[in-house]
Amino acid sequence: MKNYIIRQYKKEDKAIWNTFISNAKNATFLFNRNFMEYHSDRFEDFSLLIFDESEKLVAVLPANRVEEIVYSHQGLSYGGLVLQSKIKLNEVIYIVQNLLSFLEENSIKKLHLKLLPTIYFKKPSQEIDYVLFLVNAKLVRRDVLSVIDLKQQSEYSDSRKRAIKKGVSNNITVKEDNNFELFWNEILIPNLALRHNAKPVHSVEEIRLLKSNFPENIRHFNVYFGEKLIAGTTVFVTDNVAHSQYMSADESRKEFGSLDFLHDYLIRNVFQDMHYFDFGISNENQGMNVNSGLIYWKEGFDASSVAHDFYEVDTKNHNLLNTVLI
Repeated sequence: MKNYIIRQYKKEDKAIWNTFISNAKNATFLFNRNFMEYHSDRFEDFSLLIFDESEKLVAVLPANRVEEIVYSHQGLSYGGLVLQSKIKLNEVIYIVQNLLSFLEENSIKKLHLKLLPTIYFKKPSQEIDYVLFLVNAKLVRRDVLSVIDLKQQSEYSDSRKRAIKKGVSNNITVKEDNNFELFWNEILIPNLALRHNAKPVHSVEEIRLLKSNFPENIRHFNVYFGEKLIAGTTVFVTDNVAHSQYMSADESRKEFGSLDFLHDYLIRNVFQDMHYFDFGISNENQGMNVNSGLIYWKEGFDASSVAHDFYEVDTKNHNLLNTVLI
């Protein structure tokens, strides 16, 4: 087995970590420490740096630990093993072998990997998918993102077209601004509480902090009827993808077609040069159910499904990689 040097992340590693993330082939700004650490008080960080024998950083694992399990990372939408741009498959096999062995030696019994969906890759990078097959990883959850390929010609459904026309006839307007407080307090928080008895993942203070750290990657758009806020969305922008992280509308003004008008505006005018527009998941119950009304709305924009996979692997299975390369 080729040996790699693995150690836990420490605050002195921030610069080298962030530089690596910016150049990795399967990373987004969510893996930057300036994003990850906004909720550091909620998780026991167990992020790892992996170096080759020449002490060159070749992979990192954004992760947290809960007793005998390491997760990649429960505070992020996606994760997985982040790889150096020119890495080869045989190296990834050895890296995973070393990683699982390291975790076992540190009393970790299981590793949970929440993989990065393929649309977010900077270049093809499914080495980890293959290696997970080799170590008998168990698929424990699969969500589906609703995604528009903006490089392809798309056709909206009749219901989406009608809703967009309602927005036009009501003279509603879209404004990009940083007024998170108005959207959070008047639209998002009340709707989540009413529909799901839940709160936004990010508090308004947290999203403002993240916006200040990543002004080009986090953009917010509000919809107004006159001076009245009636809908909005917060969009996370990565190299290839514009993703509606939050979207919500005033329930009393459904007849305005505000969310349809807003997303048509974003797709056709703001993010038309991106590769993908990601509406996110419509899953509930750990992927076992689909909110049919929600996915019907997204698919009305000609969105298709992209899998988002979650795996569990026993760390002791590193021995299964001993005889793979022949």
